[in-house]
Amino acid sequence: MGDDGTDSGATRGTVRRTGRLAMLPLGAAGRSVAGWGRRAFGADADALALEVLTRNAEEVFAVLGGLKGGAMKLGQTLAVFETMIPAEVAAPYREALTRLQTTAEPMPTATVHRVLAEQLGRGWHDRFADFDDEPRGVASLGQVHRGTWADGREVAVKVQYPGAAAALHSDLAVLRRFAWLLARLLPGLDARALITEIADRTAEELDYRREADHQRAHAAALAGDPEVRVPAVVASAPQVLVSEWLDGVPLSHWTTHPASDDADQAERDRVAGALVELLFSCPTRVGLLHADPHPGNVLVLRDGRVGLIDFGAVAPLPDGVPPVLGRLLRQLADDDPGVTAAAREAGFLTGDTGDEDVAAWIGGMADPLRDETFRFTEAWMRRQGRRVVPPGGAAHRGTGRSLDLPAQWMSLLRVVGGWMNVLSRLDVTVPARGCAETWVAGFADPVSDSPAAHR
Repeated sequence: MGDDGTDSGATRGTVRRTGRLAMLPLGAAGRSVAGWGRRAFGADADALALEVLTRNAEEVFAVLGGLKGGAMKLGQTLAVFETMIPAEVAAPYREALTRLQTTAEPMPTATVHRVLAEQLGRGWHDRFADFDDEPRGVASLGQVHRGTWADGREVAVKVQYPGAAAALHSDLAVLRRFAWLLARLLPGLDARALITEIADRTAEELDYRREADHQRAHAAALAGDPEVRVPAVVASAPQVLVSEWLDGVPLSHWTTHPASDDADQAERDRVAGALVELLFSCPTRVGLLHADPHPGNVLVLRDGRVGLIDFGAVAPLPDGVPPVLGRLLRQLADDDPGVTAAAREAGFLTGDTGDEDVAAWIGGMADPLRDETFRFTEAWMRRQGRRVVPPGGAAHRGTGRSLDLPAQWMSLLRVVGGWMNVLSRLDVTVPARGCAETWVAGFADPVSDSPAAHR
């Protein structure tokens, strides 16, 4: 500890982290200058651009993957959107993206015990029949241990890193200045808005009591569902959360292992259908939407049910999905020519924007809703990226500036986009339209009911 009572190791770590983050734009700028020089001497411009993009991406994910706090959280978020990265540059760092989602350096055992004593009391050992000091999972803000509660229940014990809040604020302050570099990696995303949303969302994740409340709400609302299980909360504190342990295979395993045969594919389709039904229904059944679209947060349990975990990031939707969004999605899905007028009438558009531009930005949300079933593939997801950022061209930035959705609804669209990326990496076929008709208010309304549809 330092003389002022602070953890001097954590302070030194923050300085090192800031330094490593600060080197990102310098490396990217150096490669851009070098590429300019080589172009001046006749090197192929497209090949050079591809080389610079690939090296930038490799460096971004290598550095983010070695950090915790906001930097690693951002890296995990970008990894979800991997299918939107151009196919020709995705392969070199796909392995790095997968590693980023699943690995990080664990806390020393003594530190874990100290946090448990601070959060659960000095006699924390007495609350467990057994506690495994070896972590079962390591994430951006904390790590998970397996144990046995005093009453015999197998439990997952989530322990937050000491100094996580300071690391988070430091990382995000630096990353905000480097949004331009992220925009180069994924031009179709609003990098500044993404970092701001991550900052707001991750700050809320620091309070495990809040996460416990979200988890209890889901467990209560979904109790008795034959296809879903949410683990019960056993105990909670600001930096420790104890939940029932769920045995299962995470979807992240399926994203890296193709289906072995038709029966395996049918099982994946069934699980994906249950997940889509869950995501569509939660705003109505719970008033919340799971806002961390990560394949590691969904487990396929031994009995075939879908296990949903990690409720630190949720989007509040106390009245469910707004009906006006449901009606707009139905118009897009049915190719209604009045969709742009309807969006403008609802106050979601400004400026001179046409149907084609609207479809470029949010039409991908409606594609899975056009027919009774839809197959999510990486090829389809990359086409959605090209709708926003055409090959060799600029993004439809005019439409992006013209969209004027409330912040919480933009968050909803980004979360849905993230889950569509996860489904695309799974390569599954699901009955998404039926789920929308059942659970999304306004979607089942006849298109003719919309005044703008008659214009």
